[in-house]
Amino acid sequence: MPNIVLFSGSSHHDLSQRVADRLGLELGKVVTKKFSNQETSVEIGESVRGEDVYIIQSGCGEINDNLMELLIMINACKIASSSRVTAVIPCFPYARQDKKDKVGKRCSRAPISAKLVANMLSVAGADHIITMDLHASQIQGFFDIPVDNLYAEPAVLQWIKENILEWRNCIIVSPDAGGAKRVTSIADRLNVEFALIHKERKKANEVDRMVLVGDVKDRVAILVDDMADTCGTICHAADKLVSAGATKVYAILTHGIFSGPAISRINNASFEAVVVTNTIPQEEKMKHCPKIQFIDISMILAEAIRRTHNGESVSYLFSHVPL
Repeated sequence: MPNIVLFSGSSHHDLSQRVADRLGLELGKVVTKKFSNQETSVEIGESVRGEDVYIIQSGCGEINDNLMELLIMINACKIASSSRVTAVIPCFPYARQDKKDKVGKRCSRAPISAKLVANMLSVAGADHIITMDLHASQIQGFFDIPVDNLYAEPAVLQWIKENILEWRNCIIVSPDAGGAKRVTSIADRLNVEFALIHKERKKANEVDRMVLVGDVKDRVAILVDDMADTCGTICHAADKLVSAGATKVYAILTHGIFSGPAISRINNASFEAVVVTNTIPQEEKMKHCPKIQFIDISMILAEAIRRTHNGESVSYLFSHVPL
């Protein structure tokens, strides 16, 4: 693949190396460091003049630092005369802040931070964005540059068929009403039924009440969601499914953030396994929680990069919108 350079940010070097290996490329030379006042410094260690540049940086870990690092890397490549700069962001930062709050008087003063991040990426010089399972698909409309929103659904379907022996007797469950399209799409492709859980929140990251809509008795229940942070929702959902008669409960998530008490909650919950993609590093968390497993999505990212570089359609293969 001539005229292509692949760089890795510091947020998820393992995923970047997996993508590079699948493309048969070496990761470009880049040195990232911080000054004593915590300013980020980036030095691109090779020429990118006239090259098609791809920078892989996920929105995880020290999110603000990693976002700033990505912006600086984009700008460094842009002013070094690269022909195009594509930001590959497996987990898009601030994706949950995609609209005004609906709570009382705060509504008129709430930020739309996902739009701000979109503006920052564009101003930094990004020509194209590749991301995966956006929390809200309307974020694509925040950009005036092309955005490819890839879906982990093909990898999820493959994992279910290969690892759950009773998958033909399973039921796909959404932990909230917002994920109904996602679970119906997977249920249709597996030719199984689906259910959803209606949840009411008193405040962010704290669920007040859950109501199960659907019959899970004597079935394997598979909770599917785009992300899990403190895991209060999915752990309460697992308990709800077990009390409703489910024989086993799995959770399959695209982005496993797992902050705060998440690991202890998963260890104490009724899961057979909590399966996540590696859009976010999971090695340390897996050491403390044997229930966590991961699906490698480097093949999807590598193929998206290859097709983008060759001027082929990415959306045709990967950007399937659940109906």
